[in-house]
Amino acid sequence: MRHPSLKHKIPMLGEAPGALIPVGEDKHETVSISLFDYRADSLAETAFDDVEQALGHRPENSVAWFNIYGLRDAAAMKRIGGRFGLHPLVMEDILSARQRPKVEDYDDYLFIAARVFDYPANGGRLQSDQIYLVIGDGFVLSFQERPTGVFESVRERLRHARGQVRRKGADYLAYSLLDAVIDDYLAVLSQFNEKVEATDGKLMAGGEQGVLRQIQRLKRDCLKLRRALLPLREMLLALNRNERDRFADETLVYLRDAYDHTIHVLESLEMSREMVGDMLDLYLSTQSHRLNLQMRVLTVITMIFMPLTLIAGIYGMNFENMPELKWRYGYYVVLAAMTLISSAMGWWFWRRRWI
Repeated sequence: MRHPSLKHKIPMLGEAPGALIPVGEDKHETVSISLFDYRADSLAETAFDDVEQALGHRPENSVAWFNIYGLRDAAAMKRIGGRFGLHPLVMEDILSARQRPKVEDYDDYLFIAARVFDYPANGGRLQSDQIYLVIGDGFVLSFQERPTGVFESVRERLRHARGQVRRKGADYLAYSLLDAVIDDYLAVLSQFNEKVEATDGKLMAGGEQGVLRQIQRLKRDCLKLRRALLPLREMLLALNRNERDRFADETLVYLRDAYDHTIHVLESLEMSREMVGDMLDLYLSTQSHRLNLQMRVLTVITMIFMPLTLIAGIYGMNFENMPELKWRYGYYVVLAAMTLISSAMGWWFWRRRWI
């Protein structure tokens, strides 16, 4: 291998295509699977702790939604992929928690990669989690690194038969999951905007302790969100084309609405991004202005003491023929002259508003 030192940072480096190697943090200890098996008038919800038990279960209703937590067990993922006939490249992507949002058509199913973000309750840094969807005929698979609560609203609608999700097919369920992801971006963007406004208020109030670090952190967060939202927009645009008729016409209307919501989130993010850039410019301008004020004060002090230094230098010369040196009141006259000069210059600088 040409770059062996990078192997621990990039585990897929040098591996064959389709190699099942987990990439990312270990956010969930074991693989757990939940199943929502439903149709318009019935629902069966089942939780599996054993992968083999889940794969051996056969749904009885028209739509089945398998949700899998934990993406670190390559053997379990391989069995899940074999059960649903997933391509090795799809399984390779699922085991990698560093995928950009995208959609790929594998004839029998659609594969979608997305990303969600969240700010911890303790006020830490922006965290991200990978989410994958596989949309087939009558089933949807969702893969998550850990429970995040992103799809909880969809689960509640299924449990209580709210909305249309129970009356429609797997394509509408897939739309509902994507819509939940977009709604989560709205919530995260609201948190991001609160942090931007708090930092801006602190900057305007003159509290500069740690402000530059906060601005830099906001810039990084904005970049992360933008790098996920731009491909998400392109992914929804590709889904709206519906080249293989994966979505019913009535579901396409909702997909277009999801696309519009994504555009709205991106526009809001761009506004916040400009605000963060303006804050950085304001911070640098404030620092430059403060430095100019300090330099002006130092310059004024230097200008006041320059004539005094000149007088002291003249009378400090070792010449014998200086009549003033033997004058009885010479010392007091020189002190008075120095005081008068410094006072006059200080008054003049004050009138010019330099001090």
